[in-house]
Amino acid sequence: MADVIKETKSKMNKTIESFSRDLAGIRTGHANANLLDRVNVEYYGVPTPIQQLAGISVPEARLLVVQPYDKSSVEDVLKAINAANLGVNPTSDGTVIRITVPALTEERRKELVKEAKKEAENAKVAIRNVRRDSNEDLKKQEKNGDISEDDLRTQTDKVQEVTDDFIKQIDDLTTEKEKDILEI
Repeated sequence: MADVIKETKSKMNKTIESFSRDLAGIRTGHANANLLDRVNVEYYGVPTPIQQLAGISVPEARLLVVQPYDKSSVEDVLKAINAANLGVNPTSDGTVIRITVPALTEERRKELVKEAKKEAENAKVAIRNVRRDSNEDLKKQEKNGDISEDDLRTQTDKVQEVTDDFIKQIDDLTTEKEKDILEI
């Protein structure tokens, strides 16, 4: 019985972690190393996350510097950043890649807020799916006689409390991201 609640929290935590990563990939007007999280570089025929091939730093508010550990891979890294379609224009001097993060227009900010809200809605759907699965597990336990009808009601209420808590976390993260995006 307690295992169902524990498993529910675990699955919902994974959803929150995934949602946080997705939000980090949405660009604000500031340079952020997480912007490159989804970039994979074709390195010796193997798609490799850029973080494994290069040091990424943020020396200024609107500048990202990517320094590949292997100097021969600079062009491959540059190509991968361009192919990722991040809305940035990287430049290279042969040893490092500089990415100037352009200031966002009002229209673009509104688009990014919509994107963040869409990601939030997807995360909420995932949380609700976990709730549904947990409630089904509890109903099976009750049907099999492992728990009483009262225990079922109590546990279902606990699952709902956990669900509400995680939905609130998603809303809080989304609100924080919106402020970040709309901040000039």
